Amino acid sequence: MFTKKIDTRMKILLLFFFFCFFLVVGRVFYVQVFDYEKLVDLASDLWSRDLPIEASRGLILDRNGVVLADNLTTTSLVLIPNQIKNKEEVSKTLAKILGVSKEEMDQHVNKKTSMERVHPEGRRLSYEIADQIESYHFDGVYLVKEAKRYYPYGNLLSHTLGYVGIDNQGLSGLELQYNQYLTGEKGAIQYFSDAKGNKLTLSDVYTQPQNGMNIQLTIDLKIQQSLERELSNVVDMFSPDMALAIVMDPKTGEVLGMASRPDYDPNHYQDYSQEVLSRNLPIWASYEPGSTQKIITTSAVVEEKLIDLEKDTFYDSGSVMVDSARIKCWKAGGHGAQTFLQVLQNSCNLSF
Repeated sequence: MFTKKIDTRMKILLLFFFFCFFLVVGRVFYVQVFDYEKLVDLASDLWSRDLPIEASRGLILDRNGVVLADNLTTTSLVLIPNQIKNKEEVSKTLAKILGVSKEEMDQHVNKKTSMERVHPEGRRLSYEIADQIESYHFDGVYLVKEAKRYYPYGNLLSHTLGYVGIDNQGLSGLELQYNQYLTGEKGAIQYFSDAKGNKLTLSDVYTQPQNGMNIQLTIDLKIQQSLERELSNVVDMFSPDMALAIVMDPKTGEVLGMASRPDYDPNHYQDYSQEVLSRNLPIWASYEPGSTQKIITTSAVVEEKLIDLEKDTFYDSGSVMVDSARIKCWKAGGHGAQTFLQVLQNSCNLSF
């Protein structure tokens, strides 16, 4: 009897053991097969760091493929504070090269963060400054690639093209309107470090940035240059408060040239007031054509031979009802009987 009880207990214990064993095996299988990528990503986030590489902004071209908005390759300074060994020396040296106070650089070098971008002094560095920093080979001091927007023709088409900020985001004009297409996707150099931030001897992983899309305009550079030159002549001769001009293809409606004064150089937009930057006059300074439209109406009816300007007449009573609205002539009481030539001369609203 006693032996049977022991056998029963042993069987139950054995079954429980096998149940636990298969439970563990099942869990391991699930983790290795179904949760593998998720857990690897989570683990990688703990000991991997990314040095960002900015994508080049898409080009803006004229109708013949001439580049109106280009990019220059520059470098920017990024620090990994935990990897910097001699913080005092690094801070002093970088402050001298960048032309900032040591106290200000100390804030970057000693910041409690996994990665510190030195902004704005360390952005868009010249090749000379970048070479000086690189020559010291400081641990934890990195130079990463960045693209700087460049407008090769300066003030030409400035209001239409617009400009971009220090982070390469469109702030005005076409740069702002099509920013989501012109902006690419950032890449990165992924390196690996321990919990204290010390770099591990694993190979870095490079993720290539994806450049933005190019945009081709209907603008013709040669027509635009002629337009800009003539507007400058007008300003020099008459000193107007503003001047603007548009050249269009009447068959297609394509804008071949568009310019205004005052204008600005988008390479140095910081030097101009917001009033100058924000006013694209051919679009901003719009107004109703008014009676100038009457010339077009007259030309159309003459072209279609619908009236004879000298023989056909119209009686202007001073007002007329159109869709329950009363339209009045500018002259009280109207002009009375007129030929259509007189209608044009008098700029008679009712007759038109």
